[in-house]
Amino acid sequence: MAERSWSLGRALRGLFVKPTIDETTWEDLETALITADFGPDITERIVDELRAKVERYGTTDPADLQRMLKETLEERFAKFDTTLKLTERPAVVLVVGVNGVGKTTTIGKFAKFLRGYQRSVVVGAADTFRAAAVEQLATWAQRSGVAIVRPEREGQDPASVAFQTIDYAKQHGTEIVVVDTAGRLHTKGGLMDELTKIRRVIEKQAPISEVLLVLDATTGQNGVMQAEAFLEHAGVTGLVITKLDGSAKGGFVLAVQERTGIPVKLLGQGEGIDDLTGFTPHVFAASLVE
Repeated sequence: MAERSWSLGRALRGLFVKPTIDETTWEDLETALITADFGPDITERIVDELRAKVERYGTTDPADLQRMLKETLEERFAKFDTTLKLTERPAVVLVVGVNGVGKTTTIGKFAKFLRGYQRSVVVGAADTFRAAAVEQLATWAQRSGVAIVRPEREGQDPASVAFQTIDYAKQHGTEIVVVDTAGRLHTKGGLMDELTKIRRVIEKQAPISEVLLVLDATTGQNGVMQAEAFLEHAGVTGLVITKLDGSAKGGFVLAVQERTGIPVKLLGQGEGIDDLTGFTPHVFAASLVE
């Protein structure tokens, strides 16, 4: 993982090369975890758990503490099923999130990610409230090498665009449908009503396999608060964390899973079209700690 000027990995490396575990080790570990956006509650639980393990095993070797931290993080990440469920044909993925989190860009990267597994993909530009979103999605679809269904006219009903996208997939035998949605309307209630309508229209044609909520790692807990209406009303099945450039904000992944109870399924870690990966708990835990 690329590192910023501060990263959890670098902070921890300094901690684990000390000759012994002492009280400053615990203070430094707590500071590193909070700085990496684990949040105070999770940080306290992790440190308490590690203190108990160190005492139980009677070790003073920082290398043991490093191994225990990696195991503890992996266990916590692995409590959630991070598998994308895309077995239906067509498998329909609804992508939701507030404007500005990188939703449209993420869809383009996700389409490329799926193409890497030789899946045929069509994206539906159902964020018809922003003309720029349709054009941006069209650009990403072209870069990803996938088909796109655009509104036939300005201000077209988003649910009808979603309907046409499913229809396209059925006619062409396309395996996976990814539908973009609006991130903002004049009222939150209106936006949730619109999403409910899109869901209802889609489900008359095909089951919805995943509802992915895109969150911006740099906004931390504020991002979760912004997204609470989606979490409550949109039937979210998985989270996509964007702008996770390096391990500086890596703790947000665990914090948001534990706060929402919803698994992180994809990580965006850069600006390029290939900078979206599936979330693998043991790999991610190792990348944070080592």
